Amino acid sequence: MAKTVLFLAEGFEEIEALTVVDLLRRAGIECVTASISGDASVKGSHDITVMADTTLAKAPIDEADMLILPGGGLGTQNLKACEPLADKLSAFDSAGKLLSAICAAPTVLGELGLLKGRRACCYPGCEDGLVGAEVSTDEVTVDGHITTSRGMGTAIPFGLAIIERFQGAQAAADMAKKIVYRA
Repeated sequence: MAKTVLFLAEGFEEIEALTVVDLLRRAGIECVTASISGDASVKGSHDITVMADTTLAKAPIDEADMLILPGGGLGTQNLKACEPLADKLSAFDSAGKLLSAICAAPTVLGELGLLKGRRACCYPGCEDGLVGAEVSTDEVTVDGHITTSRGMGTAIPFGLAIIERFQGAQAAADMAKKIVYRA
């Protein structure tokens, strides 16, 4: 079974995080939520508190096939400020392992230099943070081992793209049909 870790930072965009977690778990893809702070309780950008499965320090990152970053303005700033997370993201990139980010969070990858020479998308107005990337306005952009998406309204296509990465296009199409999503 594929394994992913999705990181939660104070101020994360709830729909971007929880839609992805829900879709992956429905598809049978393990998705562990990890708070980047020492506290498993994390408040989202709209004052919805979520209890993460674990914390960054205890997350099964080395066993993961993909690391996922949800956006949110404050959440993204907190992700950027987390040096241990930056180290893990850079190590994944160096190993060619899968990275995914949505909304403002692709700027975390951009500012680490991980998007140089790649196509990537992000929330409108955050494009300057996609350092070295060719900016796309597609709902979801896949380039090599990195998947990016634009925002809350693209959370379902983003989740489906991750399913497709692990299980193929038919599995993603089947999930879209199962959740009554127009694909």
